[in-house]
Amino acid sequence: MSETVITTMATAGRWFQPAEVEPEARIRLFLFPHAGSGAIIYRDWGGLLPADVGMQALTLPGRQERSAEAPFTDWEPLLDALYDAVCAELDDRPFAFFGHCLGAQLAYHLTVRLKEEGIAGPVLLGVSGWAPEGFFNPSEKDVDMPDEELIDWMKRLGSFPAEIYDNPEVLAMVIPALRSDLAVCSRRVERTSAVDCPLVSYGGRDDALMEEAGAFTSWEPVSPRYLGHSEFAGGHFYIDHHALAVTSDFARHLEREAPAGR
Repeated sequence: MSETVITTMATAGRWFQPAEVEPEARIRLFLFPHAGSGAIIYRDWGGLLPADVGMQALTLPGRQERSAEAPFTDWEPLLDALYDAVCAELDDRPFAFFGHCLGAQLAYHLTVRLKEEGIAGPVLLGVSGWAPEGFFNPSEKDVDMPDEELIDWMKRLGSFPAEIYDNPEVLAMVIPALRSDLAVCSRRVERTSAVDCPLVSYGGRDDALMEEAGAFTSWEPVSPRYLGHSEFAGGHFYIDHHALAVTSDFARHLEREAPAGR
């Protein structure tokens, strides 16, 4: 994880990178990362998505180039701020959401919030590594676990490159961001509201955070157009190894929901 890559993926104070999509992009795709990380996890997606899809990946305060900003530790204030940030980006182009883990929670709840506010929502919602039922949700005790236990938990999930665990400086940046995101998750308001848009889900077959078999079926009643679930070999971070398959499938659905010339 080089400093150069981090710098190019995130700019201080910016919620989304790049700050603007290409003018010729036909569809805007907002990407929401997992807990403890930022836009950098989607650094390869630009080369995998169709040329007419303009991606913008989220970096929350308290990490990467936003490390000097105070992180959010509560759910509702974060959702409010992120809702404003997304609305500020919207134009007359169709847009879609895709999120992994915490990012899936944010993408889903933002879609619900847009519906509640009477604003046209995404043409497609993609959720990965989380479902509204049958998934681990951290408690306040988990948020406060000692650093050694937290690092062991991170290693078991495979959430970060192995080399960071031998780098105290990088760990000193990652751990506070992860704690703040776990606090946000622990305070998330539990509710399952329907969305109007098509929804597609993805997951790892051996995800350690999936507490119930068939958890992803809990998405079925959430959307009148649930497009199904794709499962891949691997654990919670299966997506690191199957980015091409996930982006290809998501782009296929996106083209069907927002075809060229629409």
